[in-house]
Amino acid sequence: MQITELSEKYLHQAVDLWETTGLTRPWNDPLADARRALREPNSTVLAMIENNQVVGTAMTGHDGHRGWLYYVAVDPRRQGNGLGRSLVDAASRWLRERAVPKVQLMVRSENASVIDFYEPLGFEDQQVVVLGRRLDQSEARAGKERRRGRHCPRLREFIFELLTAPRCRTRFQRLPT
Repeated sequence: MQITELSEKYLHQAVDLWETTGLTRPWNDPLADARRALREPNSTVLAMIENNQVVGTAMTGHDGHRGWLYYVAVDPRRQGNGLGRSLVDAASRWLRERAVPKVQLMVRSENASVIDFYEPLGFEDQQVVVLGRRLDQSEARAGKERRRGRHCPRLREFIFELLTAPRCRTRFQRLPT
């Protein structure tokens, strides 16, 4: 099965696959994400197509030093047959061809099965916490709410739970409150 850059013809199938595999979130527009990745020179979406059906994808991009993987997905009926590994290898090759020395990705901490998929491929916990904020207008009000302190207690609880989770106990020490 060949892996190629996703074409416009298959964009909606790719988004359907991302929704089926639980990769989308209400605050992200996956179709816009795909179009942006295909339009920009430092990113792409790779697709595995069989019988005119998208069976797997991997979005990749880089900042010149760090490469990132996003939307790595395989049709659930086809999982467990090495297709995910092939997509990760293809995305890594795409980055290597552009002299990017490192590839990384984000996995939600509660998603142990996905972490178990990536570890045998050589991915390791980088022991960092990813922080972010929305830059679009729809989130401007949410930022004001956070600055008022309404979300800080939840963030502190989340970080405490993350650092005391069974997977992390051996890696982190509890900080004084």
